[in-house]
Amino acid sequence: MDTIVRVNDAVNSFAWGWFGLILLLGTGLVCTVITKFFQITHIKHWWSKTIGMVLHKESHVKTEEGSVSQFQALCTALAATIGTGNIAGVAAAICVGGPGAVFWMWIAAILGMMTNYSENILGIYFRRRNSEGEWSGGAMYYLSDGLGSYKGCKGLGKVLATIFAIFAMIASFGIGNMGQINKITLNIESAFFGELNTATFAGVSVVNWIIGLVLMLVGAAIILGGLKRVAAVAEKVVPFMAVIYILGALIIMFVHVSSLGAMFTSIFKFAFGPKAVAGGATGTAIQIALNTVKSGCKRGVFSNEAGLGSSVMVHSNSNVKEPIKQGLWGIFEVFADTIIVCTMTAVVVLSSGAIDLTTGNLVDPNTSDATLVAKAFGAVFGKGGEWFVAIAVLLFAFTTVMGWSHYGAKATEYLFGVKGAKIYRVIFVLMIISGAVMTSSLAWDISDTFNGLMMIPNLIGVLSLTPLVVKLTNNYVDRKIKGKDIEPILSFDPEIQKEMAEAVKNGME
Repeated sequence: MDTIVRVNDAVNSFAWGWFGLILLLGTGLVCTVITKFFQITHIKHWWSKTIGMVLHKESHVKTEEGSVSQFQALCTALAATIGTGNIAGVAAAICVGGPGAVFWMWIAAILGMMTNYSENILGIYFRRRNSEGEWSGGAMYYLSDGLGSYKGCKGLGKVLATIFAIFAMIASFGIGNMGQINKITLNIESAFFGELNTATFAGVSVVNWIIGLVLMLVGAAIILGGLKRVAAVAEKVVPFMAVIYILGALIIMFVHVSSLGAMFTSIFKFAFGPKAVAGGATGTAIQIALNTVKSGCKRGVFSNEAGLGSSVMVHSNSNVKEPIKQGLWGIFEVFADTIIVCTMTAVVVLSSGAIDLTTGNLVDPNTSDATLVAKAFGAVFGKGGEWFVAIAVLLFAFTTVMGWSHYGAKATEYLFGVKGAKIYRVIFVLMIISGAVMTSSLAWDISDTFNGLMMIPNLIGVLSLTPLVVKLTNNYVDRKIKGKDIEPILSFDPEIQKEMAEAVKNGME
């Protein structure tokens, strides 16, 4: 067991260390530069075509079998990304890196917008229908058919696609299932049953078993219904949970409005590690400054998953015909997840009094990042505030489980076919109860490693296909923004290209 832990720690340090973060941020920077800072220069356009379309029928209507609406695709992707990382993860980043970590979280998000954009347009461009008529897309396909189309890279593309699918399938059981369920169980037990001395079964509280059983039954009712049912639930739950959480955070912000200036000043003041300089020693100053950058970037990535190649698997199921249109939803996904939800959590944490805004240090070194947000809500709303956070974690984490069930199913489908994906869903549901009674963090740690390992083959695929990203982007900008009369580029498959071009011509985009 000690050997497994040591090996996992070493691989995790590689995947989620400086190599992984530089690869991730570097890809985001490349995608930003080659598209001429699209997320900034065309902010009005992508805003109007995403959130501006929410009230428009087009973004909600599913027009063909085997697909979901654009809004359902977004909500399912957000269901998987808006999880415990948006609450405990942000608090952890601030505890480790100080207020300045929030700044780097924003930087990671701004670059991540274009990584997610690139993944989405490649996902739509290289997707195809499976034996049941459902769209299948993701890193597996743009690695095998995209990277694999280059001279001498066919074998490499297939190998990387298979490796990505294996990593995604394994990660889904941990970070997308047991880890999230374990967080739900611990929070519910602490908030509602903390003072009860309950009986145990097999060394685990009976309360944990009951919570796990209930979550497993609810999960079965949703997940075994496939993507359509997951998307239908996500479409209703995700906007509700995000808006309610943001409203609660805004109330706390207004309660502490007098310290708002100091809060945002501290974020920029400590972004480059001035608190380390105050320590005196140059070596220590550099180390803490690097920790500030690393903590913010890492938590930003953990939160929005841009670059992991995960959310593209559900975006590829959209009824959209234009690859770029789903890419725009990818930009908004990262914006909503990190710039909005994570920033709200940061405001809550920084206004809680747990962080000294003049030094950037924890007031109490023994403060737990896991309870910071709950205590901040409790300070304003009383015990009800702590219950609110427990319920928020329940919704955030359980919707993550729903979203990742689809990711794992699509990865399994690539490896073993449609029947294999159906068997996977049953196993995935049964594993939910394991998360509720899990006492060791090893399963979470190992899945976290595989989650990071997904990123490497995916980003190799994205970087290798940047010429195609530019080509697709320029084609869309020329047609939709500059008004040029040119043929759209919509799919790698001639038959799908013909079908989608006809639909676009008839106004069914």
